[in-house]
Amino acid sequence: MRAAVFNEPGLPLELTDREVSTPQAGELFIRLKAAALNRRDYWITQGMYPGLKSDVIQGSDGAGIVEAVGSTEDADWLGKEVIINPGLNWGEDQEVQSTGFHILGMPQDGTFAQAISVPVENVFLKPSHLDWQEASALPLAGVTAFRAVTRGQVTAHDTVLITGIGGGVATMALKFCVALGAKVLVTSSSPEKIEKAVELGATAGFLYSEAGWEKRVSREYGPVSLILDGAGGPGYFGLLQLAAPGGRVVNYGATAGAPDKLDLFKVFWKQLRLIGTTMGSSVDFQNMLACVEEFQIVPSVDTTFSLETVNQALQHMQSASQFGKIVLAVE
Repeated sequence: MRAAVFNEPGLPLELTDREVSTPQAGELFIRLKAAALNRRDYWITQGMYPGLKSDVIQGSDGAGIVEAVGSTEDADWLGKEVIINPGLNWGEDQEVQSTGFHILGMPQDGTFAQAISVPVENVFLKPSHLDWQEASALPLAGVTAFRAVTRGQVTAHDTVLITGIGGGVATMALKFCVALGAKVLVTSSSPEKIEKAVELGATAGFLYSEAGWEKRVSREYGPVSLILDGAGGPGYFGLLQLAAPGGRVVNYGATAGAPDKLDLFKVFWKQLRLIGTTMGSSVDFQNMLACVEEFQIVPSVDTTFSLETVNQALQHMQSASQFGKIVLAVE
């Protein structure tokens, strides 16, 4: 089978032929139809990810058809259209992942290939209203966004601010919050991305590159009860200023690095709740799929590349111009 393999930081992924693996007991063999990129795929190619190994097939997200099973008791899966939960070994505690938790694509072979074998507990039926590209765009961004929204306890009474709209997680979080009836505000450095977010149901958007945007938010929409942030960095101070007394700030990433400072006076005086989250458990994944089905949510697909042009797809990701997910058509 064809596969895109990481060998060394700074080098393109190598398109190579790999032997097709036989599923072991408790595994399903999936003929992949589509896979999707995540920011971690780019960081891995740049050597900016822990525990790097060479000769590993990249990719975390994938969707396809079950073609073989490792155990006869799993025979009912044969022929089923499925998506893959890329998080392995979450553990029993729903509050936090185990020390053995890891994600497909590093250090374990991932989905940038024509097929993959994964544990049966990581396989779920594909939502019927999604095509292959949309389904492949859902897993990692979907479960991360859903857990962030869930831990933030979003309700229809909330005014939610989502930073960095256009990224896969932020865009899915927008869709979940809109479906749940919240008023959603977004930030971006791109007027075009803000316009697309409004088309998806956001009430308004603000350019974080413009000085004083936080004051505009407060003046036009008042205090923000829930903030979903994947950036951190120097803009974090402004988020604490925006947060309403008793508000919640949920962080699922730190793409802009650590904040310059953390104003603890604001944290304790405003009774803020700072909440960290990453990825999600199998329960989160199942509940995320139920929400997607109930509200007929469709992930945003920005661009589709072929498996053979995966390095061009990574270059497109580097530009940060996409809105939603970048997908690989594997067939």
